[in-house]
Amino acid sequence: MKIRCAIIDDEFLARQYLKDYVGKIPFLELAGDFNSPLKAIELLKNNEIDLLFLDIQMPDISGIDFIRSLEHKPYIILTTAYKEYALEGYELNVTDYLLKPFPFERFVKAVNKVMELIEKKRPVNESVTTPVELPHQPQLHDDCLMVRADRKYYLINYDDLIYIEGQKAYVTFYTKTQQITALASLKELEERLPKDRFVRIHKSYIVAIKKIHSLEGNSLEIARKILPIGKNYADGLDKALGLKK
Repeated sequence: MKIRCAIIDDEFLARQYLKDYVGKIPFLELAGDFNSPLKAIELLKNNEIDLLFLDIQMPDISGIDFIRSLEHKPYIILTTAYKEYALEGYELNVTDYLLKPFPFERFVKAVNKVMELIEKKRPVNESVTTPVELPHQPQLHDDCLMVRADRKYYLINYDDLIYIEGQKAYVTFYTKTQQITALASLKELEERLPKDRFVRIHKSYIVAIKKIHSLEGNSLEIARKILPIGKNYADGLDKALGLKK
């Protein structure tokens, strides 16, 4: 069974972000994405949509007011940067509320919830849609980590790992020979990686201490690449390098 969905958000990047997530879910079928609720009225009027991803703060009409205007409502997942609207959204019987920026695993939980609600209404003799399972998180060992990406498992030795870059819900592991992007939390990796081998230098970067080539001001050079050093991470970096006790 396919769940037909639509995206309404006035921000182009937010729509692209959601479209990427939707494309990863086998049972979701994107019927359209719109920068204004007014452009989606015809599609919703004809009951062609099962699920709507809806932003709240938009110039033409707010997502909340748009929900109130709908005579026949699909399942609705609100996507917004403003948590103060959560209670109002639930009073309008939305299925879930995603606070931007939200990771892929949170998105999966929301759409699985919609799928389960739809399945409950289906006749018992019809086929059941399988919920999406979240990808495996990296497994850390004494001298290496194992990452799942692109339906493969990659074993990365700590000696080969140069730095890790966080990109929203994903991280990219950089070695001398490859770049591997996988679903993971940079914060979790910071907490679990060996402290004597890796240090976080920025909200977006963790680096291998022994691979650092030089420091200058608020940046460092590693593997011929210049990375920024965040103010909140400078002391930790100095301590990791023995420059400060």
